[in-house]
Amino acid sequence: MMMRWLKHPLTRGVPLDSPETTRLRRTIIETKPFLRRIYEEWYTDIASHLPKGNGRILELGSGAGFLQEYVPDVIRSEVFPCPDIAVILDARWLPFRPGSLRAIVMTDVLHHIPDVRKFLIEAACAVREGGVLVMVEPWVTPWSRFVYGRFHHEPFRPDAEDWTFAGSGPLSIICAIAWR
Repeated sequence: MMMRWLKHPLTRGVPLDSPETTRLRRTIIETKPFLRRIYEEWYTDIASHLPKGNGRILELGSGAGFLQEYVPDVIRSEVFPCPDIAVILDARWLPFRPGSLRAIVMTDVLHHIPDVRKFLIEAACAVREGGVLVMVEPWVTPWSRFVYGRFHHEPFRPDAEDWTFAGSGPLSIICAIAWR
């Protein structure tokens, strides 16, 4: 009951794993000035940590965001079709040549990847020497433990023994599709 009450009115009744939910989340971010400012701060920080030089920049989980306003040449990706996405992919199987990326960036994505070790192996291969992996993830504090443990739709287990879990929908698992 509480979770339904806390849902944004635009997303009520829309399945969590639907691409429509991602599209609606983008609308929510764009129409809530405080929330948009938080993303602007994150994107400014991400952009400031990107190395100069050759190689493309891949953003994982781009659907609801607007990082391209801060990093114009970013490759936008998602796990399902969304507007303005260049590639649909699974982070555990990156369709990029070794050393071809200057960076991989993501906002609130890492904890959705069912096998983080597999992703990190793929990222280490795809990112060039001197490249970076830049991410923004939820901060585990007493307050976040309270909120995520009681009011969030995702499982919250900061004491998990490893970083793997069974995927439950397209936001946590999908087949890789090669980027062209």
